[in-house]
Amino acid sequence: MNTYLEFEKPIEQLDNKVHELKSLNDNAPSDNLLEEITQVEEKINETYKKIYSSISPWQRTLVARHPQRPKTREYIQNLIEDFFPLSGDRFFSEDKAILGGFGKFRGKTVLVIGHEKGHDTTSRIEHNFGMPRPEGYRKAQRLMKLAEDFDIPVISFVDTPGAYPGVGAEQRGQSEAIAKTTECCLSLGVPIIAIIIGEGGSGGAVAIGTGNTVLMLENSIYSVISPEGCSSILWKDNAKTVEAASALKLTAEDMLKIDVIDEIVKEPTGGAHRNPHRAIETVGDEIEKYLNLLSNQHGNDLKHARQERYLQIGRSGLFSDKITPANSVLNAKYGKTKNINKFSSLFLKTFSIVLIVLFCIALIYYLI
Repeated sequence: MNTYLEFEKPIEQLDNKVHELKSLNDNAPSDNLLEEITQVEEKINETYKKIYSSISPWQRTLVARHPQRPKTREYIQNLIEDFFPLSGDRFFSEDKAILGGFGKFRGKTVLVIGHEKGHDTTSRIEHNFGMPRPEGYRKAQRLMKLAEDFDIPVISFVDTPGAYPGVGAEQRGQSEAIAKTTECCLSLGVPIIAIIIGEGGSGGAVAIGTGNTVLMLENSIYSVISPEGCSSILWKDNAKTVEAASALKLTAEDMLKIDVIDEIVKEPTGGAHRNPHRAIETVGDEIEKYLNLLSNQHGNDLKHARQERYLQIGRSGLFSDKITPANSVLNAKYGKTKNINKFSSLFLKTFSIVLIVLFCIALIYYLI
């Protein structure tokens, strides 16, 4: 049974009509019914194109979280042959929020790691809704180092609202585990291709998403915090999620502008949840293309290129002139930077003059 988002309601009516017409045609086949079915299906595609050509960042967030959107497990089942999962971090326990193991991708041995959210209530609880604990990140480190020992490339699927913020996770070193996993990605001597397939939430996503090539599905999101979290912190109002989603610049187009990702992977009409098989095949083609490009590079070249890629983001500045929408959001809230600088300069000059006057008064008083 399909799940429809609020802005997809017109599609639901058309889909119901198609199902009704197909049921009638099964009972009494008719050329007229077949023609009508074709016309309605064409209208569905046109409606999808119209809706998805102008969806807002918040609506795109809802698409990224769609329950029927393909998860890491579906990508592994359809793209990886002879997948052999490996478990445990050898320190504490197994964390099912991160899947990892070796297999064959179109004839090449690869390591696959990725966040897994689950597809129903039972599996979502089992996988902790895709929110890893420290042991999940330490498992990822262990497997990536193992892949490096055997010169095996890494494919990483990113889909998490963020790392698990529970007390136990913090006590076991959540922040250290995330930092060490990010460091492991940066220092690995084999190709890493990361694909953001749904949500890319904060450091929980960056930890296994730091690659030589970073791809992002068209309707995925990548952000330092969720719109709900941003809304509650900045506005102290959970009703500001729509504004927060726009201000965060979390869409694939925004990420491409600031060079956080390398390429946007187009999704089928209506999103990956509408045609999961086609979406998965498209992702597979992109992975194959970039694996071939990276396969002949030396270990040190891969390390240096990966590190330089992320250092360059900071050097050029996330909020440079080429990202005027982001600047306008900050300027509207805090004022323009140059005005702040003028105020700071005036304050320092005034403060210096006051100090000199006070010093002169003190000196005269001392001499008298």
